[in-house]
Amino acid sequence: MKVVDKMNTAQKAGETFFSFEFFPPRTEEGVENLFDRMDRMATHDPTFCDITWGAGGTTADLTLEIAGKMQNMVCVETMMHLTCTNMPQDRLRDALDKLKEIGIQNILALRGDPPKGQENFEAVEGGFACALDLVKYIRSNYGDYFGITVAGYPEAHPEVISDDPKAMEEAYQNDLQYLKKKVEAGAQVIITQLFYDVEKFIKFTKDCRALGIECPIIPGVMPIMTYGGFKRMTGFCKTHVPKDIEKALEGIKDNDEAVKAFGIDLGTRMCKRILESGTPGLHMYTLNTERSSVAILENLGLINKTQLNRSLPWRQPTNERRKAEQVRPIFWANRPKSYINRTSDWDKYPQGRWGNAKSPAYGTLSDYQFMRRHTSSSKRAEKAKQCWGASLSKVDDVGKVFVKYAKGDLGMLPWSEMEGFHRETGSIQDQLQQLNLQGYFTINSQPQVNGAPSSDAKVGWGGTDGYVYQKAYVEFFVSPEKLDGLEQRLQQQPSITYMAINSKGKVRSNVGQSSVNAVTWGVFPGKEVVQPTVVDPHSFSVWKDEAFQVWTEDWGNLYEKGSRSYKIIQDIVDHWYLVSVVENDYVHGDLFKVLLGNVSPDDKVEEVAAAWNPASQQQEPKAATASQ
Repeated sequence: MKVVDKMNTAQKAGETFFSFEFFPPRTEEGVENLFDRMDRMATHDPTFCDITWGAGGTTADLTLEIAGKMQNMVCVETMMHLTCTNMPQDRLRDALDKLKEIGIQNILALRGDPPKGQENFEAVEGGFACALDLVKYIRSNYGDYFGITVAGYPEAHPEVISDDPKAMEEAYQNDLQYLKKKVEAGAQVIITQLFYDVEKFIKFTKDCRALGIECPIIPGVMPIMTYGGFKRMTGFCKTHVPKDIEKALEGIKDNDEAVKAFGIDLGTRMCKRILESGTPGLHMYTLNTERSSVAILENLGLINKTQLNRSLPWRQPTNERRKAEQVRPIFWANRPKSYINRTSDWDKYPQGRWGNAKSPAYGTLSDYQFMRRHTSSSKRAEKAKQCWGASLSKVDDVGKVFVKYAKGDLGMLPWSEMEGFHRETGSIQDQLQQLNLQGYFTINSQPQVNGAPSSDAKVGWGGTDGYVYQKAYVEFFVSPEKLDGLEQRLQQQPSITYMAINSKGKVRSNVGQSSVNAVTWGVFPGKEVVQPTVVDPHSFSVWKDEAFQVWTEDWGNLYEKGSRSYKIIQDIVDHWYLVSVVENDYVHGDLFKVLLGNVSPDDKVEEVAAAWNPASQQQEPKAATASQ
């Protein structure tokens, strides 16, 4: 979707919007860390995120790769910078064609900086000399497909800034006229260069409007994070810094924490003044960090970490091909990127109901290149060893890791792409600990919910005027010996359905192969019942290959093949079962009582603390950033 359309929709609704900018890191480890950060920041529901092209076009290929994964894996509306630097028309065309292929509709069209080693910008043979020509090229060759954003300069372009007031005024007016030409050529949004004098931005906006420029003008806000970085950036951009800011920084320049705190306070005050002037949104130059930008937006009331803002229980794709997708199997709840990749070739995505899952084929694991591998680098492997053990002497050592995770003492497991729990897991965290202590190694779960308001801070989704429901669900690995006893208990409970499968494909189940069970649904005014999460036997058999492979490819990779530690992991893969259990009585059922062996066939459970009610929802999980 074009960001200009999202901005216009927000403005009509009287909502203030914000966005984040990132740049391509220099190392593979840096790229992986950036995606982790993007994942966290995307939960705040930015209108879009953008990724820079890199100085001199040096990161062109990496920028395209990151942009594609932002749009299709992180599931955030993505804008990619595109510059004229070292880009003849054939390379520009290739980049634009690639953007269309991966579903990106938004471009920030720039001239770009001179290539490294050159003082002045010179167009390459067959290339363009300015952003205006780039805007014209995109519009003439791609019509209205792309939403085009361009840069605006509240203090004039750095190349024309001087100490001569008369020359500066002339340069500033020329810049405004040039900006108008870019808009007339097809640009739809303006994002400004950084500034620290808010009044200059407000004047710039008024001057643009006086010239007839009516498109959204969004301020680029760069929080001050370090004194040295601030001096370098303002020097490079020739940014005017008010004397009171210079004076305040001079007294704390050697205290990094004080500088950062000052930057957050200054950024908050600047943004308040900007928004009070009538500006509809903010664009945060994050410099690939999280704390300062998020803190400023929290101070402004634009982010509330205690509230969920979800249209569905899982983050909806921004890719046009998948934007109508409404249903997914629950098994990939903690590995959404894996699911997105393995279903990327589907011609059609489920809307309303799951349908026949055997019709589209899941991509194989060998096709999946975006798997979160906790052992993909020496640094990550060392962190994983600290969490999961430098060595294992018995299966109980593995169990202790799961227990620590259930308690919130560990932040990651191989079966989750993010760290920690869903907020809703707090209501069943004690039960999960007990399950793991008894040898049921849990990797996915949800509490039962009976008519919670869709605005509920922990389990809500879909808006503010409906009610949501969930069946209690738990997924875990268990030894065949323990499964024997468990299966007897499960078969005595008519409201419980289960599937168990080992790595060789042997199935033990009371569910028909064509059965599809909705485990999450919502009721909203004027709509059909929405069923976004299901349990499906065919998908479970596909998921089991991935779930078992994670044991060896992620956890097992910490140890030498043939070592005792590796053999313990391999033995689990060879002999244990992956089990999926649903309590279909979401009103009176008590799944955990059955799993823990504390219920007899004659027991009648009248009320369950794990089910949603105002009292039970006061319990907070110890780690509440992602899901189990």
